[in-house]
Amino acid sequence: MPISANAVVSIHYTLTHPGGDIIESSRDGAPLTYTHGTEALVPGLERALHGKTAGERITVSIKPEEGYGLRSDELIQSIPRSVFHFDGEIVPGMRFQADSGRGIELVTVMQVNESDIIVDANHPMAGETLNFDVEIITVEEGQEEEIPVS
Repeated sequence: MPISANAVVSIHYTLTHPGGDIIESSRDGAPLTYTHGTEALVPGLERALHGKTAGERITVSIKPEEGYGLRSDELIQSIPRSVFHFDGEIVPGMRFQADSGRGIELVTVMQVNESDIIVDANHPMAGETLNFDVEIITVEEGQEEEIPVS
């Protein structure tokens, strides 16, 4: 069965930086299972997998626009320390959930000073080219409870 909308797909993947360093891999554990066409994967990878079948292996390079997007300076902002409700020291690199007015987003602390905390709401891999090596393990027709209602 080819991968199409609402198919339940299991894959093993390795994600690498353009230089070859591994970012993430499922190969030492359970495969990733997702429902195709539900935006569970970055758009470029989902497009590359569409129409493929179990047993196939693909290598694909996804540009930032088809991955986690381009970095945006508008997503970096200074927030008053008083907004943070956190017991303990806040240090660069920490991640928090924030209500942005567009929903809950993850932000990364970039800098901390006496009165403000500078956070970045860009995805950590925004602006990065994503290189995937994917092995399609199974492709099955989605069961009714797995298919999202639109």
